[in-house]
Amino acid sequence: MNIEHLKLFVRLAVTHNISQAGQELDLSPAVASAHISKLEQGLGVRLLHRTTRKVSLTQEGEAFLPYAEEVLASVEMARASVGAGSTAPRGTLRVTAPASFGRMHLLPSLKTFLTRYPLLSLDLRLSDSIVDLVEGGFDIAIRNAELKDSSLVARKLAPDRRILCAAPEYLKQNGEPLSPQDLLNHQCINLLGLETWVFATETGPLSIRTHGQLRTDNGEAMRDACVSGLGIAISSTWSVYQHLVRGELVEVLPHTPLLAKTAIWAMFPSSRLLAPKVRAFIDFYAEYFGEEPYWDQLLPGAVLESPLDA
Repeated sequence: MNIEHLKLFVRLAVTHNISQAGQELDLSPAVASAHISKLEQGLGVRLLHRTTRKVSLTQEGEAFLPYAEEVLASVEMARASVGAGSTAPRGTLRVTAPASFGRMHLLPSLKTFLTRYPLLSLDLRLSDSIVDLVEGGFDIAIRNAELKDSSLVARKLAPDRRILCAAPEYLKQNGEPLSPQDLLNHQCINLLGLETWVFATETGPLSIRTHGQLRTDNGEAMRDACVSGLGIAISSTWSVYQHLVRGELVEVLPHTPLLAKTAIWAMFPSSRLLAPKVRAFIDFYAEYFGEEPYWDQLLPGAVLESPLDA
């Protein structure tokens, strides 16, 4: 059984398109079609229903898919187990990440990561939309959110500390809130769907339904509007640390923290075998960010380098 044929079949199960799956593996549509035909001939069953526009798995194809995925994972682990020359992660790693976080904190570190693993290539997709990891054929999804129940496995890469902040200009003109209740008298810039802000107080969680003239679906737009003096906003420290260091933003209600369980997570499909390229990426960034990431270390004013660049 040809491993390349199995790779193509697994990608077809996700893309439902021979041309697209073949392109991902540098195969022409004709060669990709021939590979699937040979796989079916070897198994003696039809794995795919073919139409002019798309393909779908037959009942036999659905039954065969998990075994094909397990074989590919086993082959990659076997290669990693034999000799120093084979332990280096290799191949293409497909990663999706939030656009802002990816630009600010993944891209600057990629040179170090790819230099460390020269046999790896990275297919990085940056989007603020929640991308289906399996459907999109990604190895890893970076998420900055509260972790919910999922069929995916997650590893924490860094804390995602969220604070209230405002421009000094705004506070000079409107006064500084002294309690969460004071926010009801302020312009609050909201991210769509997150208008209720929850605070941790001595008497328990306190929810404040905020309002303002601006609401947006983009975190960078919210931050930039805050810098422009349009109001008070919730922001992750990884997003605003440079503005805080420069004094363009200041923290509001620093002694009344927000109640949040968010973090930066690396999520990947559940499997007892973790591909070396996936493990390499996750281990690298867990070390790179750490429990006290460099963006939080910069907030007191000490200019520090990223941990792996020092």
